[in-house]
Amino acid sequence: MGVEAPFLVSFAITRKCNLKCKHCYSDALEDCAPDELSTGEAKRILDELAGWRVGLLIMDGGEPLTREDFLELASYASKRGLRVVAGSNGSLIDGSMASRMREAGVRMVAISVDGAKPETHDGFRGEEGSFARALAGAEACREVGLPFQFGMAIRRSTLPEIPDMLELAVEYRAMAAEFFDLIQVKRVREQCPDEVLTREERKRVVGWLAEAQKTCPIPIRVVACPMYPLTLREKRVQPQYFPSDFLKRIPYWDGGCAAGRSRGYITILPNGDVIPCMLLQVKLGNVREQSVREIWDNSPILAKLQSRELLKGKCGKCEYRDQCGGCRGRAYEETGDILAEDPGCWLIKA
Repeated sequence: MGVEAPFLVSFAITRKCNLKCKHCYSDALEDCAPDELSTGEAKRILDELAGWRVGLLIMDGGEPLTREDFLELASYASKRGLRVVAGSNGSLIDGSMASRMREAGVRMVAISVDGAKPETHDGFRGEEGSFARALAGAEACREVGLPFQFGMAIRRSTLPEIPDMLELAVEYRAMAAEFFDLIQVKRVREQCPDEVLTREERKRVVGWLAEAQKTCPIPIRVVACPMYPLTLREKRVQPQYFPSDFLKRIPYWDGGCAAGRSRGYITILPNGDVIPCMLLQVKLGNVREQSVREIWDNSPILAKLQSRELLKGKCGKCEYRDQCGGCRGRAYEETGDILAEDPGCWLIKA
């Protein structure tokens, strides 16, 4: 198809996790799944990604630090020229681990913080004390000079805490505050379906975050919400503490939903399945059967995602179609159709 490689690849190296989060997009387990890629298979994938000149590799899970060869894989990827970041719940990061991660070539860690109070975070993540351990992990990273950001789920129960969550990220000197708009994947439907925002709630919190960016000293990002950059533009946000050009690094700034798109995003699961995005869980192929590039070049599903003119409903008619495209993950989870209009969008102008 001649489509450029994705800029970002998320490689979920294990489903094993030490927490029991109600919303886990990976549907994590207490132990490693029997079909997880071996060290050798994982390295073969890393070789391919390095040759593909992928811009950013996220190693996550599950909890990637529970995999015994995590540091080995991170070091291997870094030495192959990949820019490696890790997505972690932070609870297993102490000073020693933070130093070893930095030495292995990890450039940054995204630490999950799902509330401004221990009871909010711990209740959602299923483990008492996990809030304190996540913050201790952030402190350990800071002390050894390993950059980190906070990844924070936006859900109904945390709406009153969003200002304090943002302040917490600033207080701990995170590089960025990345908010995740909760998508109704399998575990969310089973354990916390009422936590998904309504369209009006989403509009209010995104509007508040856009206003907050004017005076917030760190970048604010919103995942699974390609309407956020449009809101920043609509409000003509000029950050006080860093150049406006930095906003272009925010996800979806140029082309909207990045799932499976040129210079966009793709995910490799622990068993080798490839999906467009962790939030759009539609199987494209498996790396044990085809190379990642073969899957990327030949998937009919990706061909659809890469053709915005195929979008249906109001998304297909919207003047922001090519700038936004709606969240394909939310469209699929709520309608069963990857091309349906995004039911969570309030900006649709047809």
